[in-house]
Amino acid sequence: MGLEKQKQIKHIVLTSHPNRLGDNHLPIKWGAGNILDRGPLIATTTDPKKRNVIGTHSGSYSIYRALAIAAGNLDPEHKADLSGTNPTVEFGPFACWRNPQSIVSLDPWGHLVATGFKKYIERDFDIRPTIAITRAHIRLPEMISDIKSGIIIPDGEILRPTGDVVATKIAIEPVWYLPGIAERFGCKEGELRRTLFENTGGMFPELITRPDFSVFLPPIGGMTLYIFGDINAITDPDRPLSVRVHDECNGSDVFGSDICTCRPYLVHGIELCIESAQKGGTGIIVYNRKEGRALGEVTKFLVYNARKSQKGGDRASKYFERTECIAGIQDVRFQDLMPDVLLWLGVETIDRFVSMSHMKYNSLIKAGISVKSRVTIPKDKIPADAHVEMEAKAASGYYTNPKDQD
Repeated sequence: MGLEKQKQIKHIVLTSHPNRLGDNHLPIKWGAGNILDRGPLIATTTDPKKRNVIGTHSGSYSIYRALAIAAGNLDPEHKADLSGTNPTVEFGPFACWRNPQSIVSLDPWGHLVATGFKKYIERDFDIRPTIAITRAHIRLPEMISDIKSGIIIPDGEILRPTGDVVATKIAIEPVWYLPGIAERFGCKEGELRRTLFENTGGMFPELITRPDFSVFLPPIGGMTLYIFGDINAITDPDRPLSVRVHDECNGSDVFGSDICTCRPYLVHGIELCIESAQKGGTGIIVYNRKEGRALGEVTKFLVYNARKSQKGGDRASKYFERTECIAGIQDVRFQDLMPDVLLWLGVETIDRFVSMSHMKYNSLIKAGISVKSRVTIPKDKIPADAHVEMEAKAASGYYTNPKDQD
């Protein structure tokens, strides 16, 4: 066989997946009553016959794993040793874990892999968690300042005099149940699959050639939760719950840019979460990897330049227009998927929702989560250069019922 013919055949193998409905892979029953009936998510790349999902684990970091293999630094057949990795807290399962429509963007059982699928792992199935739960301490300079000014009072358990805050930290990789995602966005599953395939440059042929695979592990960033106080108090209606859903803003969150309110609002959310925890309740920070309204940091910086260079300077009236001119759309964070993680935690009612976004609020209500009050960012926490952003959001209807907000 000629070399050119071999290359053609290899190309066909890599990019074409004929219908394999008869393959011997374990079925996934999304919304099943328990973890074993639901079945494991198997994204192994070394044994194709055992695969039952599209994509691979680690989200946007999966490419680094491939690079490590290519460089000879990682054994492609390595299987994770999950001993000692069990979650540091237990909660659930809740009714919505068994509802295929309630949670469609993460695996409700993703933190229980090591124990729930032990018998499969012992039979050499490469099954990996998509959720990890640990205990952590966080320290922010603002906490030390808050203690000195009396805004928050150390209790020695949740908040220490050093400014250290004790939290439960949860990392979550995205897991998409494609029929549920399509229903959530009001489109046909076939259309969703083809659009995902085409707009990733054909990276995932299984999207359109494996209709028997209903789960997709997309190569995107996931989320991290910071939970303050007793996680079991989340489901107790008599104990206070504060929640801040925060979408990543590296420039502000990490480097302290004063052009937006992201870090100040995040810190304020943490303050209120600590306060709820100290009152016997819980505080939840959901930190989503959705930089620049999920348009990315390159687009974000291009918009900064465009806004600053326009005639008359940076203006609220042009704030969103310049984003749309460059990216074609103002925002692709799609808060429709945002409530999934709160439902997973068992949230039914939020006492204080630390957000002014109508998109986030409306998504919570649509998901059946009630919100008693909404907390705006205090005026004294708004950086001087961020007033353009605030004015633009107000003018665009970004806030819902501002008179009702606290």
